[in-house]
Amino acid sequence: MNTFKWHEEAEKQWNERADFWNQNSKEMWLNGSRKSIIPFLSHYMKQGSYLVDVGCGDGVGAFLLSQSGYEVVGVDLSKEMIEHAKKHHQESNLTFQQGDILTLPFEDEQVDGVMAINSLEWTAVPAEALKEVTRIVKRGGYACVGILGPTAGPRANSYRRLYGEDVICNTMMPWEFEKLALEHGWAVIDGHGVYKKGITESQVKSFSVELKQSLTFMWVFLLKKS
Repeated sequence: MNTFKWHEEAEKQWNERADFWNQNSKEMWLNGSRKSIIPFLSHYMKQGSYLVDVGCGDGVGAFLLSQSGYEVVGVDLSKEMIEHAKKHHQESNLTFQQGDILTLPFEDEQVDGVMAINSLEWTAVPAEALKEVTRIVKRGGYACVGILGPTAGPRANSYRRLYGEDVICNTMMPWEFEKLALEHGWAVIDGHGVYKKGITESQVKSFSVELKQSLTFMWVFLLKKS
């Protein structure tokens, strides 16, 4: 009988990683792999919208969203991450709370949109996590979702599943997530790739979306709830 308690283990591991994550997250959002996300999202979600950053970590992304004119709630499973976020990121239109992506603390169709960057993979059942995200977003609302691509180093966190071991990371390919999104009532409006050094957008401009996704560190989707 499997006694693995995913949520308890996930919270424990992310609490342990909090200091390491804090040292790197600001650089990722301002100059690294996540620097394109807020501008990309802003093309579709109007200022003043009520947004939830699901899996907000130490709050840098949520803070940048609030500075861009959104009403933001950051939610994360890790108590350590949320404590850091509350301490270092304070804005009148920004709040943080500890919460589980499978039981988000919002009413049905309460929010205008969701940002979920590399968080749906870190769930016991990604389909259930997407179902919960779908529940809280209004019809016609948006979701900006980042999915780790095939070249992403963090995918190594799921490797031991090949031995039948329990892991807290369930990686999926970007094209698998797209199918999952369509099955949950979302339309794909836009998307772009984040590549490792050595690959530029101009080099892959003529490639199909599938080939672009196969080279990415991360693919960022913009979805609209139908």
